[in-house]
Amino acid sequence: MNIRKAAFAGSSTTLKGRPGKRLPEIAFIGRSNVGKSSLINMLCSGAEKITKGKELARTSASPGKTIAINHFLINDSWYLVDLPGYGYAKLPGTLKQELARMNNEYIGESKELATLFVLLDSRHNLQQIDRDFITALGEEGIPFSIILTKADKSGKNDLKKNIESIKNSLYEFWEELPPILISSSKDKTGKDEIIAHIGHVLELLKNT
Repeated sequence: MNIRKAAFAGSSTTLKGRPGKRLPEIAFIGRSNVGKSSLINMLCSGAEKITKGKELARTSASPGKTIAINHFLINDSWYLVDLPGYGYAKLPGTLKQELARMNNEYIGESKELATLFVLLDSRHNLQQIDRDFITALGEEGIPFSIILTKADKSGKNDLKKNIESIKNSLYEFWEELPPILISSSKDKTGKDEIIAHIGHVLELLKNT
């Protein structure tokens, strides 16, 4: 599968506010500043965009900038969904609660959600907030995969150690790990693998 066409389809704060056309949804979530918007732009690089060469998802050096659920229509056949980040302590308490409500409502109630990509920073050990989030997904039966971001920012040996550390932490709670993909938005590491995985998920959905 290739991403040939990508267009912003709408921004919402409630499930009812999503674009009216119901299509399969592939969603991305992670702690603030994990590189989510950069990854989305990398995956859609080279696609025809209504934004005429601008980035599809807005990036920022400051965490906590995605404060709504953003839908992007891909190939006129499915949505890529950019969910607000979680775990940014400096956000006002009321805003953190509202972002948590948005994420929980969408993940728990969207019947079109085909799979959720949970982004983790490959440079760090698994954080408690990520462990709790992933555990909750498993308990609720939400299909998900993991993307380890910013792979270019570590040497090969450090990256390998960090990946093994994250896997070992997950093995404490999971007998079988979900798919784990490695990415770098800077050098486009993992682009083909992630898009192929999305294609596989969508193909399975067609056959169910």
